[in-house]
Amino acid sequence: MTQAVEYDVVVLGAGPVGENVADRTRAAGLSTAVVESELIGGDCSYWACMPSKALLRPVIARADARRLPGVSAAVQGPLDSKAVLARRDEQAAHWNDEGQMAWLDSIGARVYRGKGALHGPRKVVAYGPEGEHYSLTARHAVVVSTGSRAVLPDIPGLAGARAWTSREATSAREAPGRLAVVGGGVVGVEMATAWQALGSQVTMLVRGGGLLPRMEPFVGEHVADGLREAGVTVRTDTDVTAVERPGGTGPVTLVLGDGERIEADELLIATGRAPRTDDIGLETVGLEPGSWLTVDDSCRVQGTEWLYAVGDVNRRALLTHQGKYQARVAGAAIAARAQQVPLLETDRWGAHAATADHAAVPQVVFTDPEAAAVGLSLAEAEGAGHRVRAVDYDLASVAGAGLYAENYRGHARMVVDLDREVLLGVTFVGAGVGELLHSATIAVAGEVPIDRLWHAVPSFPTISEIWLRLLETYRAG
Repeated sequence: MTQAVEYDVVVLGAGPVGENVADRTRAAGLSTAVVESELIGGDCSYWACMPSKALLRPVIARADARRLPGVSAAVQGPLDSKAVLARRDEQAAHWNDEGQMAWLDSIGARVYRGKGALHGPRKVVAYGPEGEHYSLTARHAVVVSTGSRAVLPDIPGLAGARAWTSREATSAREAPGRLAVVGGGVVGVEMATAWQALGSQVTMLVRGGGLLPRMEPFVGEHVADGLREAGVTVRTDTDVTAVERPGGTGPVTLVLGDGERIEADELLIATGRAPRTDDIGLETVGLEPGSWLTVDDSCRVQGTEWLYAVGDVNRRALLTHQGKYQARVAGAAIAARAQQVPLLETDRWGAHAATADHAAVPQVVFTDPEAAAVGLSLAEAEGAGHRVRAVDYDLASVAGAGLYAENYRGHARMVVDLDREVLLGVTFVGAGVGELLHSATIAVAGEVPIDRLWHAVPSFPTISEIWLRLLETYRAG
């Protein structure tokens, strides 16, 4: 039996991005339904951000302590892997979404558990777990926030090898003896860091010439050095041409481009993502199933008046915090259009424009050393036609870095727009730099003039004194 219900807004996907859309539209007084086929809270809560950082936090804390005389001798032993995994389970709420379900209930959103799919303009069909069907009509907007999934490359033998993706890597019950990681992006370097520290012998196989290729080149060099010092084997310019694992159990063999064979107990594929849009009914509204959804800065899908796409599905910035930002913008835009309030379309940084997706995306990579960046890299800025100057400084020469750890190593760069004398991008690599990033994000998003930044005095002796050194170097140049 099909039940027909009407709402102001219908949201497909109840990860953190979909939850934030629902929060904003409900706060604006719009009735809102959310359809979710898995756990409320999505990948971030159960298979990505939260469990991965729970795995990494003890690793980084021990690494920092080992660099401090007076503490280092006390932390030379192995990590208590059972305790680390138990805390990981707690941070992932033991894969139970009752708390997040209760939160959606508290804001007055109606949750439909089951598969949701578009069924023509402003229509969504929700297929419940007991075979029931709900026909949901949206008066104002349907929002797609179904996220992304890991992509397995077309390597002979891989399909039947039961390789790990990021989901298995963050939820595994024990450390494999030998772990092969294919890919040198964020998932690859973070999971190599975690599982090496938890007892695995990790080998990274990277097709390109370095790690973290979307960041400044020096970042990947520092992270590779840190991984190697931790015991990880990092091999760049390496192609995997075949995978062998008969029956999908037991050891897995990777065949490399030169014929070399590497055996491991588990294989993690961390080579890319694809949108979860292949089975959500896009064809019923004239869109290509499985495609990324192109949106304007209010996150409305191009060519439509009612369909929005937020988070990974629009491919603007595949990061939870950026997706939640888009959700806040889209929620405000949906409410404004529903109330026939003019959008702030002429205001580049207004409430209805996700401008930070282009100009000020922040990201932290939780390796040892950490990497943190916001805005454009030097190559991106030059490629966009800006007249720029890169200002570099050795983080280890800042007094606060020497206090933070013995033999501190790191690097900082800011990319300056010479025509406007504002920052287009900032990158740090070094222990503890993740907590430096928000100051950089404010400077980039706020387009704070260099002359005004000169008056933002960093406290001594902290690593944040790097700001003074970068500005001095720029003025001296």
